[in-house]
Amino acid sequence: MSTSDAPAPFEITAAPYTNEWYQSLRAILGEGGCRQLGIYAIPDNFQLSVVVPVFNERNTLPEILDRIRAVPIRKEIVLVDDCSSDGTRDLLKDYETREWNDPNNVLSIHYHDVNRGKGAAVRTGFSHARGDAIIIQDADLEYDPAEIPRLLQPIINDEADVVFGSRFLGDQPHRVLYFWHYLGNKFLTLLSNCFTNLNLTDMETCYKLFKREVIEAIGPRLRQERFGIEPEMTARVARRRYRIFEMSISYHGRTYEQGKKIGWKDGFQAIWCILRYGVAD
Repeated sequence: MSTSDAPAPFEITAAPYTNEWYQSLRAILGEGGCRQLGIYAIPDNFQLSVVVPVFNERNTLPEILDRIRAVPIRKEIVLVDDCSSDGTRDLLKDYETREWNDPNNVLSIHYHDVNRGKGAAVRTGFSHARGDAIIIQDADLEYDPAEIPRLLQPIINDEADVVFGSRFLGDQPHRVLYFWHYLGNKFLTLLSNCFTNLNLTDMETCYKLFKREVIEAIGPRLRQERFGIEPEMTARVARRRYRIFEMSISYHGRTYEQGKKIGWKDGFQAIWCILRYGVAD
């Protein structure tokens, strides 16, 4: 056979996660293969809100924003600055003046006049989010936005109302860091599970993804200002018996020298929140 007679290589030109893209790959891989590989179609009118609490992340914010924007899903990116003092706010002001010309990404930027904590920034982000589903994304580089479509699949398939991304489930890459942090996370998750009757492996994970109606139900009731927001959200979704899925994620943890902020005081606060919201709504 001459070179001119050789069949043309198979080429898919449709945008990722469109129905045309999914049907093309399904014809090759089959429905089971697509399901295993996280290949599925997202409705044309679907929009994801990515809530990003920001505090003194001037060095990492440009890269994490680029990574979020690169996720091939129509998104609203809700950035909430918690009174940063390292130049982050100036960067966000610059972002507000740019012409992004990006049909897949809309930026919504909000500011706290005083530093209140991650929980307060998340709550502010929830109040401004308009998407059909909402996910929390830290502004550092510990969590990879490229994994968001995989976490979203149970929501799109109407199998889950809430999805937790677990750092301790499966075989995804996981940076080896602090033993006592790991032990603390496992203890807090175990204690939370005792009160919620869930079998989570990572209650403290940043990656929590919610259907819009879940945030409409629990968002106005959230009270925690700092890292206590994690057990509070977990207790509130468990109490309402939402369908909760957990999926493995990678984790590229950073050291305190690199800007890690959570400390032992937050661990005691988390214990109080587990007891408080585990007993009553």
